[in-house]
Amino acid sequence: MSTKNFLQVDPEAEPTRLGTSVIVPSRGGAFRLPVLLNALSQQNDQDFEVIVIVDGDIDGSAELLAGQEMRSLVPSLRVIDFGENRGRSAALNAGHDAAQGRVLIRCDDDLEPARDFIALHRAAHADGPAGAIGLYRNVLPNTPYAHAYGRDADRRHSASALASPVDVQWRYWAGNVSVTRDTWELIGPYDEGYRRYGWEDVDYGYRLHRAGIPVRIYPELTTDHHVAATTTAIRARRALHSGAARERFLQKFPEARPLMEGTPGRGPWNLAVRGLAAVSGENTYQRYGAVVDRLAKVLPTSVARKAIALGVEAAGRTGIQHPERIQGRF
Repeated sequence: MSTKNFLQVDPEAEPTRLGTSVIVPSRGGAFRLPVLLNALSQQNDQDFEVIVIVDGDIDGSAELLAGQEMRSLVPSLRVIDFGENRGRSAALNAGHDAAQGRVLIRCDDDLEPARDFIALHRAAHADGPAGAIGLYRNVLPNTPYAHAYGRDADRRHSASALASPVDVQWRYWAGNVSVTRDTWELIGPYDEGYRRYGWEDVDYGYRLHRAGIPVRIYPELTTDHHVAATTTAIRARRALHSGAARERFLQKFPEARPLMEGTPGRGPWNLAVRGLAAVSGENTYQRYGAVVDRLAKVLPTSVARKAIALGVEAAGRTGIQHPERIQGRF
């Protein structure tokens, strides 16, 4: 399938090796991309290019990026427009292959980087091959989900990540990460077989680890993230798809299973999770999330948190055990 660049690169010209390439896979990002590009325009290290891959335009993103306003913000902007949805891995691979930088940053389209984002990612590779991970500082609107569950879950996730041993930090490879061009060519592309939500990133982090490339979380790379999961229904749907993607990863790398979280035990909570997972599908979690978010406005916070956690954890378990109940793709 052909792709098109709004800013054309002369195929006869000798490529210029920039300091950094920022690679941004995007689908439905018309409202998010201006925030990201504005933040990138204010970097204190300007030796970089930005490549946005529009993975099937559903909201006018390609037209927005072709406009003078976005190009004036980031003159180095290049756009690859797939024309149809091919998946995040395919978008990442197209962006990495087109990149001209020595340091390649994967950057989700809903981030709002600080002024030293480029400089810090670049510095992470000063001492040789490495995989650099920045965590998310999730920015949530004041919804019942955020108040009862979302913000607390984010804090616990960040604390767990920062406390994890260095040899398992590859598990946190996600949308704020970087490698050098040499490392990209050594490891190879993202696996395009992942079409559920996530785990193409954990797959890549694990492949770095297996190749002996140090993979490390850098706390100073933590970046504001305008998170999309703002309701219980959205969060549960993502957990559902992620559960199925997790099983693909473990089928591909069975030796990694002991390094991942164990399966639920037999206590009352885990029995409730298993019970809901056994009888639920994507539509069930949509309805469950809507009801819980309404009730969360009046329930005690501790009770609302449990109700939300039940839906999220059960959805993940359904994805693992019953992937045939999943509808659509990310």
